[in-house]
Amino acid sequence: MTYKNKDCSGILLVFLAAAILIFSYCSKVAAAATIVLGDERTDEYLPLLDGKRIALFTNHSAIVKGEHLLELLLRNGQRVTVLYTPEHGIRGDKAAGETIENGTDSVTGIPIVSLYNGASGTVKPSIETMDKFDTLVIDIQDVGLRYYTYYITVCDLLEVCSVHGKEVILLDRPNPNGHYVDGPILDMKFKCHIGRLPIPVVHGLTLGELMNMAIGEGWLNLPQGLDFTVIPCLNYTHRTPYTLPVPPSPNLPNMKAVYLYPSLCPFEATVVSVGRGTDLPFQCFGHPNLKKKYRYRFCPQSVKAAPNPPLLGQICYGVNLSRKKESDLRKKHMDLSHIVEAYKVFHRQGLGDSFFLKGRIGNLGEVEYFDLFMGKSYVREAILAGKSAREIRSMWRHDVETFIEKSKPYLLYERKDE
Repeated sequence: MTYKNKDCSGILLVFLAAAILIFSYCSKVAAAATIVLGDERTDEYLPLLDGKRIALFTNHSAIVKGEHLLELLLRNGQRVTVLYTPEHGIRGDKAAGETIENGTDSVTGIPIVSLYNGASGTVKPSIETMDKFDTLVIDIQDVGLRYYTYYITVCDLLEVCSVHGKEVILLDRPNPNGHYVDGPILDMKFKCHIGRLPIPVVHGLTLGELMNMAIGEGWLNLPQGLDFTVIPCLNYTHRTPYTLPVPPSPNLPNMKAVYLYPSLCPFEATVVSVGRGTDLPFQCFGHPNLKKKYRYRFCPQSVKAAPNPPLLGQICYGVNLSRKKESDLRKKHMDLSHIVEAYKVFHRQGLGDSFFLKGRIGNLGEVEYFDLFMGKSYVREAILAGKSAREIRSMWRHDVETFIEKSKPYLLYERKDE
């Protein structure tokens, strides 16, 4: 059978029209699915800033389509009078726990005020700096962990802004670990520089949602109330994967580290290294005494992100988790199995008493650091008693269920409870 040319042309035109419609539809769907960050919604917040003196709490993560928020604000005629910076500094290049000094932005001459001093963690801004602005703008990438200190600085700022009658606008960002809630709720007797609010280790909230909850639940001291506004993201739910465009801090260099951080960070309350001083921070763990158990090895060195890492110059044996697929790591919850297994190896060698670190922390006195990370003492006690990671995780199930229910009124984005 043959077709005339005009028939073929008609069929081709039909197929072409259908292809155009399909392409147009797919393009619209893709565009609709693109996450729009709070700081990209300039039409929502720039009018609120007109005529105001602005303080900006931020770091290197506040990039708006290739431009730092500070540059965007100045380009739009806004008056930024002070820059507040958290742990790791304004450029996010300082090591964990390193004291951040005050300074001046070399380009704009705007004063930079550190809210982290290393020795005692976060510090509140002085009265002198509070007199320099009318509105505080917050734009910083968090990773959704109770012991990640950026949110603690935000809590401090909100309290001080209440005292001085300052307006606060928070430009929200997705939580890369916002797809689940896990871990014990902090016992407030362990409140310290790595735990400020009664929330699980993995709280599953964006910074905007978390601050809404902190205010609504009365967890913050706000003697004069607070004029607080969140500019939410668009096209985001707690199930939406979000790849961070820049590392949030020096030792979380990629998404694998971000996803492994909830499970590996508690190792820092033990003698075991989490790979600081290597190319794989928070993507591996090891210790010289784990040689009989594991074959993978690494040797921490002094680097910019970790000038004096634990076990400096020592050959450590352990596990390299960087070989796992990023998609598989995202599916996992908080997993203490590596810590449980490492402790068992130490215990069998008669070294169990040296595994967990302890020391004096301010008003807390002598403490087990692991209890500060986990927020409860029963986790460490269960490990000592030989409980499995699965058994231990079941112990905080009620905490997770309670928090999920309590947080519902403060959600800005859809969440499917697990």
